[in-house]
Amino acid sequence: MKSSLPLIVTLILLPIVVTAQSTPRYEVDASWPRTLPNNMILGQVAGIAVSSDDHIWLVHRPKSVNESEMGQILDPPSAECCVPAPSVIELDQEGNFLQAWGGPTWNRETQQWQQPEYDWPLNEHGIFIDDEDNVWLAGNGDNHIVTRFTRDGEHLMTVGIPGETGGSNDTVRLGRPADIAVDTDANELYVADGYLNRRVIVFDSETGAYKRHWGAYGEVPDDGPLPAYTPESEPIRQFRGPVHSVLLTRDGEVFVSDRTSNRLQIFDRDGAFIREEILSPMTLGNGSVWDMEISSYDDAQWLFVVDGRNMLLRIVDLESLSIVGTIGRGGRQAGQFDWVHNLAVDTDGNIYTAEVNDGRRVQKFVRVD
Repeated sequence: MKSSLPLIVTLILLPIVVTAQSTPRYEVDASWPRTLPNNMILGQVAGIAVSSDDHIWLVHRPKSVNESEMGQILDPPSAECCVPAPSVIELDQEGNFLQAWGGPTWNRETQQWQQPEYDWPLNEHGIFIDDEDNVWLAGNGDNHIVTRFTRDGEHLMTVGIPGETGGSNDTVRLGRPADIAVDTDANELYVADGYLNRRVIVFDSETGAYKRHWGAYGEVPDDGPLPAYTPESEPIRQFRGPVHSVLLTRDGEVFVSDRTSNRLQIFDRDGAFIREEILSPMTLGNGSVWDMEISSYDDAQWLFVVDGRNMLLRIVDLESLSIVGTIGRGGRQAGQFDWVHNLAVDTDGNIYTAEVNDGRRVQKFVRVD
């Protein structure tokens, strides 16, 4: 018995992920974030991003908070807690609350949700902070828009025509856009469009003018019927969708997730196809490629991929696109996931995750090597 004790202690002290020595290792910071003020509570967290000052931004869905969770503001109040937080929340690296703004609010007189007077996605989905600290939001609801705000929540721009959609080759209207990324130097906005359309579309980020769009393999998208995914089938020439995330790399590539096809595709900035990779091909249902981010460490050699269906993060070698490790598993304890939806990485290499469905939280994973 005495000889086995050191081994037991070693296993306990290992981080939550055990991978090859060359692969980065992470452990969850169970104390992050700090408690939100004023009895605020989160709903489904549908986007997370890091700004240039390493602040963490998240967008959640206040309307997904159940009435049993917001008894403080019902009429009459049914409990001492809680209050749905505004949609956009800014935290520092330590998890301290800095500010919150925007989104639908609960009208205490009518006891109904009330949309803001400015354009706002009907179902929040994706957040991006550009190099000039503009806050961009996507939304996969039926008003089909992307919106741009100042850091303090002033509405600046709407891309798309609220409440209108026109298919995957329309140059003005969107189709339930899922995610956004901005190349500030080129003044270009890239939209993963999305839950209804089957494309990436690019606009001028200052004027909203259309520039270009493309579908899977850089081809013209088509909205016709598609077969259901099976692990045995050949990859189809259209995004099966949702086209769930778009990532711009510093060497000029565009990574796009085709979620229910379990694949990522890589393009140049003009939409020319470079290569693709299928991850966890046996995954059915909601698919295995939900969001992506590149590490800020190790000369950017790691790609982190959110797999909400399998409830984990995958660590992918950026050059070979082979899976070299994982983070987390399904569950409700710290470091586990329920429908992990998005991730972001700060300049210290820490990972931040957002969960929808019943997860409704954000977590921080600290790099330990």
